[in-house]
Amino acid sequence: MTRFLKLSVLGLALIGGGALTGCETNQTLGRSQFLLVDDAALEKSALAAWQEQLKTAKISKDPVLNKRIQAVGARIAAASGLGASGWEYVLFDDPQPNAFVIPGKKVGINTGLFKVVKTDDQLAAVIGHETGHVLGKHAAERASQQMAVQGGLQVATGATQGNVQKAITSYGGLGAQLGFLLPYSRKHESEADRIGVDLMAKAGYRPSAAIEVWQNMMAQNTGAPPEFLSTHPSDKTRIKDLQDYIAAKGYK
Repeated sequence: MTRFLKLSVLGLALIGGGALTGCETNQTLGRSQFLLVDDAALEKSALAAWQEQLKTAKISKDPVLNKRIQAVGARIAAASGLGASGWEYVLFDDPQPNAFVIPGKKVGINTGLFKVVKTDDQLAAVIGHETGHVLGKHAAERASQQMAVQGGLQVATGATQGNVQKAITSYGGLGAQLGFLLPYSRKHESEADRIGVDLMAKAGYRPSAAIEVWQNMMAQNTGAPPEFLSTHPSDKTRIKDLQDYIAAKGYK
């Protein structure tokens, strides 16, 4: 199944320290989160997979698209409150309309995304969504949930470069977690959508462009599985939720 913004959590192996005690309140989300690890604890493994992706995947040098990504990314990063420095935005030459973020402020965008993203406002919706995952601490929360399900952290051993690359390739070039991949939940996706809209407004972009992105995606999505079989909200659900949120916030 190829899905837009199908995201992955990276790097549970060899965390070594960085463990948290349990629940804490995330002010951005307005709710409590169960966290056994934080993003900093995930960064080492995540960045190793990122470096491998940079070495093995085809990177696009398209000057126009790269300039747009860097410019929009800088404005969203500044609006996020996480600081404008340290972000890395890379354009991958891949026809699938995907984007992803990993711990360490690394954002990957496929050239295929521009089949559904036509304007900088729409691009801001995508980058805002990815940044929303960072603000939401979704990578750490998802990793913590998985650790709890597994009965605690199991240190992975014998993971080879080939295993990581195989996982990356099998999941549409998004990112590996030493042998298996964890998409974000529907709850995380919806939260990232809302945070992304807020960031768009703060950065001076048109929030309603987020709706347009999913309308464009829905026009391309044929044969998508039922929502209950997916980790992501359906396009129709996403559009309706965005419309309601934008109206409630008084955005245009």
